[in-house]
Amino acid sequence: MPKTLREEFPSVIDVAYGEYRKQKHVSEIMTTDVVFIEPQMDMLDAARIMGERHIGSLLVEGEQRPSGIVTERDLLTRVIAANRDPKKVKVLEVMSPRLVTITPYISIKEAARTMIKQRGRLVIMEERTVAGIVTASDLIRSMPEAPETSMLVKSYMTKEVRMVSPYEKVLDIARLMGKERIGSVLVKKEGKPWGIFTERDLLSKIIYLNGSLEEIVEVYTSSPIVTIESKYSIHKAAQTMVNKHVRRLPVLDGERLSGIITARDLVEAYSV
Repeated sequence: MPKTLREEFPSVIDVAYGEYRKQKHVSEIMTTDVVFIEPQMDMLDAARIMGERHIGSLLVEGEQRPSGIVTERDLLTRVIAANRDPKKVKVLEVMSPRLVTITPYISIKEAARTMIKQRGRLVIMEERTVAGIVTASDLIRSMPEAPETSMLVKSYMTKEVRMVSPYEKVLDIARLMGKERIGSVLVKKEGKPWGIFTERDLLSKIIYLNGSLEEIVEVYTSSPIVTIESKYSIHKAAQTMVNKHVRRLPVLDGERLSGIITARDLVEAYSV
């Protein structure tokens, strides 16, 4: 059957629409099971909810729309690092009232750019209703093979890595992470990286299970660690994170530790 004139000579709009349809949209990757909490809840209970659900943020209820968002990083920096008792701190006191919102219909690429520019998790709103939430982990699960994802891990990793002794107390490590605003530390034995302790470990392994912050960090450290070599692409790093269910990869040059790369680092690379 002969092609129509429009098929033979598509307009600029037709071509643009075709490219638009090829792109994945945020609605395809967002998490729709969003958890809301009351602003008067204490931070200990909020942390336990995050730990139980293995999530890093909670939306705070408001009158017509969420009044804010509280994250695992808020627990570290605004409560633990500030030597405050989580049982005596209300969510309202430490939450961020600023929400980074987008629609479900923007491309994943644009969502990545928004996340890096606005520095926050993305709340998906549709007609003034929360439809979902998107994190850096959600974005890297859909990271395509493209010129920008062929860039090397060493170009986006953080070179300065915090190393700690396995015999330090969890409370001291959590305070350190909060003060330095980092989401993980590497635990060393015999001068070499042996394991990793993250803010998610603090929530899921300790606070949710009523563990003791006075315990040594070795007890809750994940070991052996999942690593990647600096010569690999960020697409390879994304695949490794997704397959191994981790959000951070220590980076090696041969047997030497040269840095660490996170899911957010990969989103930043992809958003360029």
